[in-house]
Amino acid sequence: MSKKVLMKGNEAFAAAAIRGGARFYFGYPITPQNELTEYMARELNKVGGSFIQAESELAAISMVYGAAVSGGTAMLSSSSPGIALMQEGIGFLCSTEVPCVIINVSRGGPGIGSIQPSQADYFQATRGGSNGDYHVYSFAPASIQEAVDMIAGAFKIADEYRNPVLILADGMLGQMMEPVLLPEAVPAVTEEDIPKVKPWALAGHKDERKPNSVISLDLKPDRLEQRVLGYWGKHEKAKKELVKYQTVGLADAEVVLVSYGTTSRIVLEAIDLLAEEGIKAGLIRPISLWPYPYKAFDEIGPKTKAIVCAELSMGQMIEDVKLGAKERWPITLCNRVGGMLLSPAEVAESAKKALGVK
Repeated sequence: MSKKVLMKGNEAFAAAAIRGGARFYFGYPITPQNELTEYMARELNKVGGSFIQAESELAAISMVYGAAVSGGTAMLSSSSPGIALMQEGIGFLCSTEVPCVIINVSRGGPGIGSIQPSQADYFQATRGGSNGDYHVYSFAPASIQEAVDMIAGAFKIADEYRNPVLILADGMLGQMMEPVLLPEAVPAVTEEDIPKVKPWALAGHKDERKPNSVISLDLKPDRLEQRVLGYWGKHEKAKKELVKYQTVGLADAEVVLVSYGTTSRIVLEAIDLLAEEGIKAGLIRPISLWPYPYKAFDEIGPKTKAIVCAELSMGQMIEDVKLGAKERWPITLCNRVGGMLLSPAEVAESAKKALGVK
């Protein structure tokens, strides 16, 4: 029987990816996710995988494209400004419906910013920075264990939907240590298996079928329209099947706090502080950021007077909170930026202010 082991977040992310079937890793050093790259450099070849430290983030995403379009189970990791450089390549992957897993251990910005934790990549993760109509499926873990489970299952989602899957962690989660139970390893896809499990892949036809082609360019507008409409159905399916969230105490909450990732753990402590003062607070924690769990707001009870969105940005997720709330409650923002963290006391004070309690 497996036992829990104490691991740093970045190393646990890498171990989970290997156990999830990843055999091709590409990346470029950037803090605060370098331990992930180091782990892959040390361990991936032991299971017959291939590790390449690319010369740049642009090269790394292009290498992922090449490995994944050939049927390989491919992934990369980076941090905020590195992911920004990869946006065109991510758009290509979405355009050609090529699956892969991307891990963003996010840090403060904009630009180069800092190396401290931040959640200011929310728009990048949920709206994206490439061109055209596309979506990346984005998930945000709150603990190393949740990240491990999430990453191990992300390859299956990517293959099923033929779409990139993004895990949005942060510097705090990547650098902390927690006991984790690593998942059982799944068999890696072999070269012989690829034509069966990924019949679309460019894996050679051996005169047994027509050659495959993967093309992003389409200069005929009517044909491009049909192609976009053709794959848009999977995004609608994702909205029904991939939505995931956690709720705490919504039924009798006077104030509901909305938060994701590691910040939600701070919010849980704030809920305890509020309870000591006789104030009932609830929590909505989105786990899937796209598709976003708008339906979670329909579970809010009749006693709620206000919603507070707690995030480490100038207010990015709050836009989705407003869409989910549908103007049923007043919404305020509790935030820190630049790599600064919220404290439970700050969150509790924001909740009291939203309720008009001194």
